[in-house]
Amino acid sequence: MTTEVLFTTPSARCIELTREGIPRLQRFLEENPEYDLTVNGEAPHKGQAKEEFESMPPPEWPVGRKWYLAFEDREGTLVAIADVLSNLIASGVWHIGLFIVATPLHGGGAAHEIYEGLEQWMRSHGAHWSRLGVVVGNTRAERFWETLGYVEVRRRHEIPMGRRKNDLRVMAKPLAGGSMDEYLSLVSRDRPVAG
Repeated sequence: MTTEVLFTTPSARCIELTREGIPRLQRFLEENPEYDLTVNGEAPHKGQAKEEFESMPPPEWPVGRKWYLAFEDREGTLVAIADVLSNLIASGVWHIGLFIVATPLHGGGAAHEIYEGLEQWMRSHGAHWSRLGVVVGNTRAERFWETLGYVEVRRRHEIPMGRRKNDLRVMAKPLAGGSMDEYLSLVSRDRPVAG
């Protein structure tokens, strides 16, 4: 099976994961359970990759396209995954739904390198803004996104995730200039709520 390489970083190549890649995604999640343990309070369950692959935002949210991206090293080993939505809610607003780097690569710069390639690719495909949600208390992830220039625009409370209900920091970053006020005028649901 030949898969088109969407972009490369110094140590990885990015391909679009297709439905045939769901078993591979399931293995990756099971071999790297830290995200699920931290966020969902449980290890990845059987069938989780299929659920992740097929999940979409609510039908009333406009969305361009969902990309499920797989990052492979030179040997073809899966080292990271990302779930990205284009033109979510507004044109030019992209959403990173999931970004997981293999546990053995944590702390070595791989996540930053892969993200930089992802951001450049999103920009080249029309992204002006990037948004995402980070679970409050997932300190490693909170610091990671802050160092990349994401800022909190709103908090959502008691979001069901696996066995837990988590508070979520909605974060955004301009990718083509612009202010957070401009972003919030496009994505009114992300406007801070008083109190």
